[in-house]
Amino acid sequence: MDQKILSLAAEKTADRLQAFLQTLEEDDLANLLRNQAVKGRAVGALLRAIFRGSPCSEEAGALRRRKLYTCCTQLVESGDLQKEIASEIIGLLMLEVHCFPGPSLVELANEFIGAIKEGSLTNGKSLELLPIILTALGTKKGSLACGKDELSGEECRKQLISTLCSGRWDQRYVVQLTSMFKDVPLTAEEMELVMEKVFKMFSKLNLQEIPPLVYQLLILSSKGSRKRVLEGIIAFFNELDKQHKEEQSGDELLDLITVPSGELRHVEGTVILHVVFAMSLDCELGRELLKHLKAGQQGDFSNNYICPFSIALLLSVARIQRFEEQVFDLLKASVFKSFKDLQLLQGSKFLQNLVPHRSCVSSMVLEVVKNSVHSWDHVTQGLVQFGFILMDSYGPKKIVDGQAIESSPGLSRTPNQHACKLGGDILLETFKIHEMIRQEILEQVLNRVVTRASSPISHFLELLSSIIMYSPLVLQSCSSKVTESFDYLSFLPLQTVQGLLKAVQPLLKVSMSMRDSLILVLRKAMFARQLDARKSAVAGFLLLLKNFKVLGSLSSSQCSQAIGISQQVHVDVHSRYNAVANEAFCLEIMDSLRRCLGQQADVRLMLYEGFYDVLRRNSQLANSIMQTLLSQLKQFYEPQSDVLPPLKLEACILTQGDQISLQEPLDHLLCCIQHCLAWYKSKVMPSQQGEEEEEEEEEGFYQELDDMLESLTKRMIKSELEDFELDKSADFSQSTGIGIKNNICASLVMGVCEVLMEYNFSISNFSKNKFEDILSLFMCYKKLSDILTEKAGKGKTKAASKTSDSFLSLKFVSDLLTALFRDSTQSHEESLSVLRSSNEFMRYAVGVALRKVQQLKETGHVSGPDGQNPDKIFQNLCDITRVLLWRYTSIPTSVEEPGKKEKGKSISLLCLEGLQRIFSAVQHFFQPRVPQFLRALDVPDNEEEVEVTVTQRAAFQIRQFQRSLLNLLSSQEEEFNSKEALLLVSVLTSLARLLEPTSPQFVQMLSWTSKICKENSREDALFCKGAMNLLFSLHVAHKSPVALLRDLSQDIHGHLGDIDEDVEVEKTNHFAVVNLRTAAPTVCLLVLSQAEKVLEEVDWLITKLKGQVSQETVSEEASSQAALPNHPVEKAVIMQLGTLLTFFHELVQTALPSGSCVDTLLRDLCKMYTILTALVKYYIQVCRSARGIPKIMEKLVKLSGSHLTPVCYSFISYVQNKSRSPQCPGGKKKSAAAGAVAMARVLRETKPIPNLIFAIEQYEKFLIFLSKRSKVNLMQHIKLSTSRDFKIKGNILDMLLREEEEEEEEEDDENKEDTTSERGEQNKEPAKKKRRKETKCLS
Repeated sequence: MDQKILSLAAEKTADRLQAFLQTLEEDDLANLLRNQAVKGRAVGALLRAIFRGSPCSEEAGALRRRKLYTCCTQLVESGDLQKEIASEIIGLLMLEVHCFPGPSLVELANEFIGAIKEGSLTNGKSLELLPIILTALGTKKGSLACGKDELSGEECRKQLISTLCSGRWDQRYVVQLTSMFKDVPLTAEEMELVMEKVFKMFSKLNLQEIPPLVYQLLILSSKGSRKRVLEGIIAFFNELDKQHKEEQSGDELLDLITVPSGELRHVEGTVILHVVFAMSLDCELGRELLKHLKAGQQGDFSNNYICPFSIALLLSVARIQRFEEQVFDLLKASVFKSFKDLQLLQGSKFLQNLVPHRSCVSSMVLEVVKNSVHSWDHVTQGLVQFGFILMDSYGPKKIVDGQAIESSPGLSRTPNQHACKLGGDILLETFKIHEMIRQEILEQVLNRVVTRASSPISHFLELLSSIIMYSPLVLQSCSSKVTESFDYLSFLPLQTVQGLLKAVQPLLKVSMSMRDSLILVLRKAMFARQLDARKSAVAGFLLLLKNFKVLGSLSSSQCSQAIGISQQVHVDVHSRYNAVANEAFCLEIMDSLRRCLGQQADVRLMLYEGFYDVLRRNSQLANSIMQTLLSQLKQFYEPQSDVLPPLKLEACILTQGDQISLQEPLDHLLCCIQHCLAWYKSKVMPSQQGEEEEEEEEEGFYQELDDMLESLTKRMIKSELEDFELDKSADFSQSTGIGIKNNICASLVMGVCEVLMEYNFSISNFSKNKFEDILSLFMCYKKLSDILTEKAGKGKTKAASKTSDSFLSLKFVSDLLTALFRDSTQSHEESLSVLRSSNEFMRYAVGVALRKVQQLKETGHVSGPDGQNPDKIFQNLCDITRVLLWRYTSIPTSVEEPGKKEKGKSISLLCLEGLQRIFSAVQHFFQPRVPQFLRALDVPDNEEEVEVTVTQRAAFQIRQFQRSLLNLLSSQEEEFNSKEALLLVSVLTSLARLLEPTSPQFVQMLSWTSKICKENSREDALFCKGAMNLLFSLHVAHKSPVALLRDLSQDIHGHLGDIDEDVEVEKTNHFAVVNLRTAAPTVCLLVLSQAEKVLEEVDWLITKLKGQVSQETVSEEASSQAALPNHPVEKAVIMQLGTLLTFFHELVQTALPSGSCVDTLLRDLCKMYTILTALVKYYIQVCRSARGIPKIMEKLVKLSGSHLTPVCYSFISYVQNKSRSPQCPGGKKKSAAAGAVAMARVLRETKPIPNLIFAIEQYEKFLIFLSKRSKVNLMQHIKLSTSRDFKIKGNILDMLLREEEEEEEEEDDENKEDTTSERGEQNKEPAKKKRRKETKCLS
């Protein structure tokens, strides 16, 4: 039969073929086709023949074709055919689709849709026909019966697509169906339908099926709906990540059921690659992604736009050059905004109650780093770039004196510091995970360290240190890079060199070659021309000495070695004879260092400051170090015991022509000797008791040093100032050579006295004679100090800065204060009474403690031994605080003052100042140890193990200071010590930060502070400012301070009076601390700065609301449903603005003195109107959806119209009149300079006025818009501002000019006698005329 059909088809006309086909049964044809196809014979030719004999113009032919199609699709789906034959059949069927009449196409399409819904397709191959059928259907003209309706071809196609999308899809065909739609022309509406359906199917598919589906979606997105595709992909993976996270943190049994982490990450990685590939071909897709994520960044309180998946996607997109800059800008902005929002939230209880806490972007970025371990190579490059961008953009901008202070606690960091730290964390974590990228990270860090000599690089050094600490052995492969950086050491600033060498120190222990190359560089630097290079060499050698231990040195547990090396360092082949080799190595270095003792004072100084640390870490070097120091001291020491003075000060000073400079810092040399000797006695000698014979000869020079210091003490006490040629008659001016020399000598003598004081105390064992020696040394120090203070004159600051650093160590200061104030041992009583009898000495001891704490606050460390060791510093601070606290609370200032009226501050007041500095320093540098610090202050009576919280301990300390402040405030006005009150408030402010804002102790503190402000009327501006600041800082952590601001504004208005002199203001007395003296500028500026903060918070909330509305306008119903959660935020915003409005209503009517108050008020009013405008714009946006504006908003607009705008205009007139008035009366006697100053002030004060008027008019303009949009008349309560067209009226101008001329003539007559005053008048008058013209002629 098939042969016959083929032969008939070969004829010219198809009539016989048609006739033959009509004689066949339907099933015969179907069977024939099936047999041929299964046998793999030429089925294509047979099909073509049948189609030729079944023209669609005849009904029978069309029907036959229709049945043939059904038969063929079943054949293809059966899976019995070979692939090539199935493809050939589908290809032929596709070609013939367009010939079908419309109704047949509808039937065919319905057949397919039915098969899809029932899931009866086997392999989905026949689905390739469906897009052709739908496309053909769209082109058919005339109406077709589709279901029950008669529709056009296009409408019919729409309905079929809708039916297909609303039906059930078998998950096997989702990818094929999605792929199919790319060949169907779709409208935007249909596209949306398809997308919705595909995204619904996402959750039903296996993870492995997602990437091919995403690929098809991305191809489909080229037709439109790019945004929807990206949104859907990001939302799906974000949700998946969240579920995965919850399951991982939840029950471990769930792990059996859920997706393994690796698989999920691999799928995400593949999807990201697909998306990035699509973006490289279709730029529009990339632009859409950036637009979408930028919108999310503006957004609401719970948007899911920025999530780990979207960040990973962005970092991968950054590889496309055209998007690189935009991507990093977006990520940078998101990170910074996230930290800024966090800072704002932490500072305001009002915001915390309204806005739920969201996860920070930084944690998401770090999650991406963690996930990138699953072969996300396309993300790692972006991560490294982003890490460096953050560190470069947000690193410290300027070097603080001494160390760059980076150790501030987590919460008080600025957003910049947080962002910089995040950059470092990203790079460190990436370094740990990805081996491939390590070389690049290390190279880039070292490049920055070496090339950025001028800018601070402490953050890069910290990162380098962390990288090396992580694994020194891993870095051996990159050691060439580190060695290369050593070549630049002599050109780098000292601080950088110290940081770099400290960071690479673990590597030096592992790599011999690196150590050797460093030593070569340091030796060269030792003889470089630049002083800095030589100092760097000393710093490097000292560091090596500290860290390469010699066999037999004491264990470093007592030295608390700063750098611990991981276990793997011991793999080093040299470890067996390391300690022996180290000895030769260290002695060689010591030899190099001895040569430095002939160099400049700065180089010697570094050496003396470093020797003590070397000794502590490497005790076997003691002999070498002590001999070096002894031989150096002998050069400047008078050996005969009767020669006075005992030191050759002349030899310490270098004179080169006119230049006089210090050559030998003798005081530092003695200080170094004293500390090394003390350490040696306490640590080394006890451990050598058993080996006395060997040690005898070595101990000779320790004894010699002791004798020398003893002799120095005796002879320094005997020496008069005349012996040093430093008596009162000496010249101390900084301008003459003799004066400079005398200043240097004086500071050396004072330093030596301090060193000897500490030495004698350390060996005294509480002997009375020693304490008398200490007092005598102090008197010598004091005399010189007084002379310097008195004589310094112009060079006062120089002398002060020279003496500001004390040679006493922090440990000694702590021991001395404890002995002076707390030691009640009977046997010590007599000897200590010697020191206690001198009030000057006790004041000096507390003063030194103050200077040490100040040094810690400024530089992050203190001078002297252990000054860089945070543990020791902290311990000493605890001891000092305990003593100062006891002294202040047991002997208050009021008790101490009357008996001893010395000049300067009383000891109690110094103690209080010390406490204030220590509390702030501890919170800045030792935040994690605050609980330990407070525990150390408690009296250790009961040793019970009761858990006491930080809040309870802080509250206990607070109560002591509250009592002191109350006593002070209850004293008479003339006895009130303003300085003490201010310090007490400052201490209370520091301690209040430690209270938990939700605790009863905090509420108690707030009510107490409020009571103090309400009941105490001291006319002391500084105390008032401190107390009000404390009140605000507490109030903000508890609730919003707007009600407080309103009360204070009423008080200010009452005290200062009204701008209209005829109006008498009723005085409210909410806060007694506000009085005529403090109301302006003190309290006025404080309340205005608080109002600014509230406005900033409100502005932030309005921005959030706007972002949320713009995201909601995706669909009508979404916006009406999602608008409800905003209600509490909107209400809170309006309430805040309402209360602020009444606050400004009071202040704008107050007769404020001209100056900063008026200036700030005008600026803040401008902000107020700008934010009101922003709120109005938000409601214009809201009104686009079905929602109207709430009644409370109408009330706010009414209030602004009745209570604020009218009085603003009155206030503007008041300011302008006030600025004009001082120039009219008595102007003739004023000098020209005074006139110019007054004019400048007028201009400055009136500058914000145009801005304010513009802000008011903008507000009214948008109110009119809103009224139209919302159909509510909001303008009924607002009197529109006067139109100001600035037209010059000629007649008024003529009249004014005539008046001016007459005035000038009169003034000329009066001023003929005094030419100088006339000149002043000429200089001043034109400005006055100009001012009048401006104000009177413009209407």
